[in-house]
Amino acid sequence: MKIIITENQFEKLKNSEEPKVLHILSFEIFGNDWGRMQRYLDRKGNPLYSVGGDLNLEYASIESLENLTSVGGDLYLENTSIESLGNLTSVGGNLNLEYASIESLGNLTSVGGSLYLGNTSIESLGNLTSVGGSLDLGNTQIESLGNLTSVGGYLSLRNTPIQSLDNLTSVGSHLDLYGSSIESLGNLKSVGGNLYLGNTPMSNKHTKQEIKQMVNIGGGIYL
Repeated sequence: MKIIITENQFEKLKNSEEPKVLHILSFEIFGNDWGRMQRYLDRKGNPLYSVGGDLNLEYASIESLENLTSVGGDLYLENTSIESLGNLTSVGGNLNLEYASIESLGNLTSVGGSLYLGNTSIESLGNLTSVGGSLDLGNTQIESLGNLTSVGGYLSLRNTPIQSLDNLTSVGSHLDLYGSSIESLGNLKSVGGNLYLGNTPMSNKHTKQEIKQMVNIGGGIYL
C-alpha cells in the first residue's frame, strides 16, 4: 500500500529528522569554565551545540571538543592535550592550536580569521577549504593542504616537506615556501604579495618569468 503525503508534510518530516543544534550565546555564562558547561550539556542529553563569541581553553586538560559544531569568535586551544576537534566544522574568528597534541583537523571546513598550527604534528589539513586570515605552517611536518582552496592573508610553508599546493587557488598576501620540498604550485592562480621560493626544488627548475606565466603575483618573486 502506497502512502501519499503532501510536499509540506514531507518538508516537516525532513526537518524533524535533522539534528537540532543548541546555541550557547557565550562561554562567559558558565564563568568560562569548560567543566561547568559540559555538566550543563550532560543534563541536556549531550546535544550538538554551538558557542557564540570567544572560547578560551588555553592550557585546559581536554582531549576532544565532542559535540561542539561551531564557534562564532576566536577559539584558543594552544598548549592543550586536545587530540580531536570532534564535530567542529567552523570557527568565525581565529583558531590557535599551537603546541597542542592535535594530529587532525577532523571535520573542520572553515576558519574566518587566522589559523595557527605551529609546533603541532599536523600532516594534512583534511576537509578545511578556506582560511579568511593567515595560515602559519612553517617548520611543521605538513605534507598535504587537503581541500584547502583559499587563504585570505599570508601563508607560510617555510621549511616543510610539502611537495605540492594541491587544490589551493589563491593567497591574499605573501606565500612563503622557502626551504620547503615544493615541486609544484598545483592549481594556484594568484598571490597578492610576494612569493618566496628560495632553496626549493622549484628555484632550480624555473626562472622568474616562467613562474609569472604560471601564477599572477602581486609582489615580487624571490628565488
